[in-house]
Amino acid sequence: MFDDLEFPVIVAPMAGGPTTPQLVGAVTDAGGFGFLAAGYLSAETLDARIAHTADLTGGRFGVNLFVPGGRSVADLAAHRERLLAEAVRYGVELGEPVWDDDEYPAKLDLVVRHRVPLVSFTFGAPTSAEVQRIHEAGGKVAVTVTNPEEADLAAARGADALVVQGFEAGGHRGLFTDDPGNPAGGEEYGLLALLRLLGARTSLPLVAAGGLVNGADIAAVLAAGASAAQLGTAFLLATEAGTGDTQRRALAEAGRATAFTRAFSGRPARGMVNRVLSDLSAAAPAAYPQLHHLSKPVRAAAGKAGDPEAMSLWAGQTYPLASDGSAASIMARLRAEAKSAAERLDRLR
Repeated sequence: MFDDLEFPVIVAPMAGGPTTPQLVGAVTDAGGFGFLAAGYLSAETLDARIAHTADLTGGRFGVNLFVPGGRSVADLAAHRERLLAEAVRYGVELGEPVWDDDEYPAKLDLVVRHRVPLVSFTFGAPTSAEVQRIHEAGGKVAVTVTNPEEADLAAARGADALVVQGFEAGGHRGLFTDDPGNPAGGEEYGLLALLRLLGARTSLPLVAAGGLVNGADIAAVLAAGASAAQLGTAFLLATEAGTGDTQRRALAEAGRATAFTRAFSGRPARGMVNRVLSDLSAAAPAAYPQLHHLSKPVRAAAGKAGDPEAMSLWAGQTYPLASDGSAASIMARLRAEAKSAAERLDRLR
């Protein structure tokens, strides 16, 4: 599936703004592949972005969909009260903590109608019938997994590839089920360990994701059995990325640790530590997407004010090593670093 890539690098689907058609197009032009992020977009907006991305890539791209979960019955009152102080600070009203399915059925219809060549899923596995629809439209299916059990289910549903997400990854963990009693939502597997575990139980192509920002990282995961490497944080500072100015500054300063939090969205996600992450994470309920909608006005107001302390600053553990510049220049750097790493492996011969 990924054998025809000139350079086995995939730009990750980063919902909320960072992944743009221009970024996917630039990475494709440089020999890689890219996923368009459908999360949080309306179906109408996604329709236009798919058409734009297809024009920029000659149709060689993927789309990532969020699989809707069940409606949480967690009590949001205490978290809402704590978040209210942040809303007052920025002079905005809190959002309504509603549950929705992210227009999943309509978005699934779109990827089938557009005959998107590769559709990936996060937060769960599509049904076997949904996989069949994509296959009948000529597409392939990839599923993000964080543990062996999820990998087994995805394979049983007919997935063509697995995106193997280690705990080092920035943004939301792709967990199928979020355990409220675990701050990380479930067991934390490092990327290399998970690659080896899954490689021993499936012949499906594995795409490695989590903390990869250097060409040596790419060489390492390929040596560990991956067919390609998926990078997100490495492209957050790219010229073509839609990353906001406030987050760009925080990334460039590289002075913050990262940690998991549910405070912004109700699902475990890794981001740079700031005031809201520090103060509101401990008691944040497992209630996605209700908390995402509740905190959205605060996050937007903080970003507009240039204040990183109330934003969801999603980033992988190795974000201080990410570089700025065009996507083409980042790809060129990654190639050179990967080649150098491969040459160092000659000592094993």
